[in-house]
Amino acid sequence: MNYLVDKFLEYVKIDTTSDEASETCPSTSKQFNLANIIIEDLKNLGLVDISLDNNGYIMATYPSNSDKKIPTIGFISHMDTAPSFNGTNVNPQFVKNYNGKDIILNKEKEIVMTTKDFPELKQYVGQDLITTDGTSLLGADDKAGIVEILTALKYLKENPQIKHGDIRIGFTPDEEIGRGANLFDVNKFAAQFAYTIDGGEIGELEYENFNAASAKISIQGRDIHPGSAKNKMINSLLIAIELNSMLPVNERPEYTESYEGFFLLTDMSGDIENTNLNYIIRDHSMEKFIEKKNLLISIVDFLKIKYKDAKITLELKDSYYNMKEKIEPVIHIIELAKKSMEEIGITPNIKPIRGGTDGARLSFEGLPCPNLFTGGHNFHGKFEYIPIQSMEKSVQLIVQIISNLAKENN
Repeated sequence: MNYLVDKFLEYVKIDTTSDEASETCPSTSKQFNLANIIIEDLKNLGLVDISLDNNGYIMATYPSNSDKKIPTIGFISHMDTAPSFNGTNVNPQFVKNYNGKDIILNKEKEIVMTTKDFPELKQYVGQDLITTDGTSLLGADDKAGIVEILTALKYLKENPQIKHGDIRIGFTPDEEIGRGANLFDVNKFAAQFAYTIDGGEIGELEYENFNAASAKISIQGRDIHPGSAKNKMINSLLIAIELNSMLPVNERPEYTESYEGFFLLTDMSGDIENTNLNYIIRDHSMEKFIEKKNLLISIVDFLKIKYKDAKITLELKDSYYNMKEKIEPVIHIIELAKKSMEEIGITPNIKPIRGGTDGARLSFEGLPCPNLFTGGHNFHGKFEYIPIQSMEKSVQLIVQIISNLAKENN
């Protein structure tokens, strides 16, 4: 597995941070720095039909070695890292034979990953961890997914006795800013189904995600000198506070879990004259998702009447939907992954994604695409880490799924 670790260390040191403010695709040209290296690695592994388009999407085929008719399977990961934390000058550190104690990430800056804050660390006593140095994210989301796919293909190349059909590979830009599936050509990819390798801890198998919407609210008030403001001033800030207070407190992310949805105020800015609020709305249930959107609409409508001299606008836009309805008709792909996990000693952890995934959008475009673990923890921040043994299990799982698919169609 030296290839796995070496490639991971090589990839995470390449800054591929995406940029939500950019209107280009990819949102940052530096994502091509990694893409060009991946292209060469795919060539070295013997893949064919390799392409890197102007928008930063990579596709390739590992050709079948069987004369049987085996469905074409796909594996997908993304190249960008989240802009929520520094992705420059990533300096990975090894914690070999982890002893179950707090981990000093950066002695000089006194950055410590404690077992009190991160009790799941205790699961990995005796294993080898790759961590940050406390000054950047690691980038296991999703460079771990990329190298796990490549390592699985390398294993197949070195073990030609393992029969398989055509395997399609797709690596995307800009997943972290919600655009990874925007220009993904499902017809060109031409797989019957696929898996995103973009999950967290070992065992994760996910085919349910939030229904999601974004809401932009603009409030225009009236700024008048406070000395003569009576019956004239309309304070947009106070209207914004009132609006937010009308949303249910117990439906915030910090008070919800599992299948429970939420409203999240992501940012707010303004003054007396103008205030802007941005929300995201999430729920696994389509019925409750619609109820949440209607509640926000009714609150805005009420405030328009109450403050008739203010101008309040709401822009509500759906982002993605729960892939469950698209996966259930092909539930055998979940059973295939579950069976493959069990055969290599992994306990499947089937749970809803409290977020979104490119796989959800691709599923609605005709490519059923559940999500599998990479093995990483604490994505998007300085406490990100990944156990090497979990990465190795991800590689084994990819190979096992490919092998089992061929056996099922023998």
